[in-house]
Amino acid sequence: MIKKITAAALCLVMLFTVLCVGSSAQDEKLFYLVLGDSIGYGSGLKNSQDACFGRIVADTNGYDYANDAVPGHTTKNLLSRLENESVIEDVKKADIISISIGGNNFLLGNLPLLLFNLIVRGNTEQAENTVAAFYDDLGTIISKIRSVNPDAVILLQTLYNPQTGYIGEAYETAIGFLNEAILKFAGENPDGLYVVDVASRLDDSENDFAGDGIHPSAAGNLKIAVAVLEKLSELGLGESTEPVINTEGVDIEVPFILTFPLTLFGDMLHILSLIYSPLAGIIG
Repeated sequence: MIKKITAAALCLVMLFTVLCVGSSAQDEKLFYLVLGDSIGYGSGLKNSQDACFGRIVADTNGYDYANDAVPGHTTKNLLSRLENESVIEDVKKADIISISIGGNNFLLGNLPLLLFNLIVRGNTEQAENTVAAFYDDLGTIISKIRSVNPDAVILLQTLYNPQTGYIGEAYETAIGFLNEAILKFAGENPDGLYVVDVASRLDDSENDFAGDGIHPSAAGNLKIAVAVLEKLSELGLGESTEPVINTEGVDIEVPFILTFPLTLFGDMLHILSLIYSPLAGIIG
């Protein structure tokens, strides 16, 4: 009789243990990390940390979440950031990592000369060299991440074009090279690495971008979030593609006088190109 009671008690203890472990496993959340530049940070929003695309993705799928993106960062800066102890800890525990990087490689790499070459001279050499360096850096970035976390799903975002007019045409050329490099890299490194095509989603210059004409607005962040959610759903890592917005994004406001010079610069370069082309033909 005592043996039967003991056996029954043992079974109850084992059942309780299994139920507790099962409950714990169900309660464990995936950890979602955003790395990169001002796009990942949400610089087009006054309340970036509460309303950027990363927050929307995390809130929708119930992920634990960290955002280690830094405005102004290039691929070189991200490489340095991956030496930071707290960032490495986030990378180690991440199940999903979104990376938005590359735009500042152009913006901080002598942009006036780049635009002059593209618009006036029709020369793409500088843009191609910038992208080649980006490609090499991207390989090192992914290698660093994989060295501490070989299993995380990595989502690489393509780069959008926020500009219109002659500047927009030049941007489209440069960004086209960069997005081709991203797709090439993903094709050559398919293990756990996927592309989220943000470029095709942000196509409304008036609504998708904030007052600075560079960063995604609240509407733009929402579009990026949906693109990420759809990819995660496709990969079986998220149940919903219908975004949950707990905090409405508030767009930054930038006076027109601060954004107009870039458009004017593009127009001036176009006029210069009309003069330069015949001269180049005569000189050449």
